[in-house]
Amino acid sequence: MEYSLFCHHFYALSVSPVKKKLGLLFVMLLLWVYMLYSCVGYCATMPPSLVVDNNNNNRAKETDFLGKHAEAESGRPDLMMSKLLSRPQSSWTEVESDYDEPSIRRAPRDFSKDEADADRAEEWDDGRRVSPLSSFSNGSGSKKLPQAIIIGVKKGGTRALLEFLRVHPDIRAVGAEPHFFDRNYDNGMDWYRDLMPKTLDGQITMEKTPSYFVTREAPARIYAMSRDTKVIVVVRDPVTRAISDYTQTLSKKPDIPTFESLTFKNRTTGLIDTSWSAIQIGIYAKHLDNWLQFFPMSQILFVSGERLISDPAGELGRVQDFLGLKRIITDKHFYFNQTKGFPCLKKAEGSSKPHCLGKTKGRTHPNIHPEVVQRLRDFYRPFNMKFYQMTGHNFGWD
Repeated sequence: MEYSLFCHHFYALSVSPVKKKLGLLFVMLLLWVYMLYSCVGYCATMPPSLVVDNNNNNRAKETDFLGKHAEAESGRPDLMMSKLLSRPQSSWTEVESDYDEPSIRRAPRDFSKDEADADRAEEWDDGRRVSPLSSFSNGSGSKKLPQAIIIGVKKGGTRALLEFLRVHPDIRAVGAEPHFFDRNYDNGMDWYRDLMPKTLDGQITMEKTPSYFVTREAPARIYAMSRDTKVIVVVRDPVTRAISDYTQTLSKKPDIPTFESLTFKNRTTGLIDTSWSAIQIGIYAKHLDNWLQFFPMSQILFVSGERLISDPAGELGRVQDFLGLKRIITDKHFYFNQTKGFPCLKKAEGSSKPHCLGKTKGRTHPNIHPEVVQRLRDFYRPFNMKFYQMTGHNFGWD
């Protein structure tokens, strides 16, 4: 009897209209707070839209020194290299046209719609969606101009390096390539700063645009932003890099000429066509000479694209030291993906899932005749030797 009375009173209390209304209001309040908290955090981490300035198409292009003199010096690669390195900077062709030229003699834009979409897909659609808690914390801080920039080279491994670095809690980086110092400079520093993610005190803001390394104006423009900027260059065997560059173009334009026909001005004599940007980009010594006019070697770090595959933790250790950061990214963060042929992250930024770069990375290269490859190696050898001398490091490409 006493048990029945207790149940009756408890039931009456639990279904009290006042209690029901209070409970409903409490649940609605919780849902509203959660939705607001999630929305604010997510919006804070969304990449801003990029505006592409087409005014560059109207800029006058200078005469290509390499293309003009390659034939005359074809039998003397050492003399050709000497002339290239001693040539006044104003005579050097803007290899940034690689990204805007409609001509088939130039490689495709690095920031084409396909590449941009691929970058965003890698950042947002691969299971790495940032948790609400992480998003909310990312909404604090302020947007700053980058203190470090990955400036090159195209098809060298810049995307892999950036994704690896984003694991570090003291590094915040914009996902898409801003192309500010080559194509969007007229938009101004405020526009550029607004692209950057928010950072807290002690965190480093970074971006990567591989075309900067071969853009004549980029060093002066970055220096004008901050003379203390640290720049990182991922370099790769220039022969392999050129083939990879061609492979990317081929995947979008299957009807382009063969690699061999684009490589040579004259197939019989073996004269290399240095007007093709896939070849130009790999003359690292010439591009570095431009950067050394503004930045000391102590502010430039060269990352080996080959070692980034064979020993990612070792190369990331060097990068973290260069940036003055604690070595947090180590061997425990990587595993080697046999299918793709390069290392992947065991745990990506803001996710507990493994992460590999997307399908646009690690394409199978077409078969190139060994004689063509050897001709290219002979062409690049003197430039590689000069580059080793300038950097004080032998990358082992020869």
